[in-house]
Amino acid sequence: MSVIDTIKEQIESNTILLYMKGTPRFPQCGFSSKSSEALMACGEKFAFVNILENQEIRSELPKYANWPTFPQLWVNGELVGGCDIICEMAESGDLEALVKAAAADKSTESE
Repeated sequence: MSVIDTIKEQIESNTILLYMKGTPRFPQCGFSSKSSEALMACGEKFAFVNILENQEIRSELPKYANWPTFPQLWVNGELVGGCDIICEMAESGDLEALVKAAAADKSTESE
């Protein structure tokens, strides 16, 4: 499977996915830390990929997403954005609404 196929599979199989440096418990950059904290505050489970452990994804995802930086938040297969957008959405309440709606959609699908 190619790196792009792996990325597509990760995005398709995870309703809420954060590509980040490090992990939510041990972020390796300030932007990833802020983004994962904002997501955790929404109270829903989310998947993450530590791009520091996968150099191929780290180099290919920005081209695939047409978004040059990390972290990257994907919800329902759509790129939401990076740290600034995530934090702005968290402050306005839009992030929690988006995340809770996506999680609710996922739980009704699996029933």
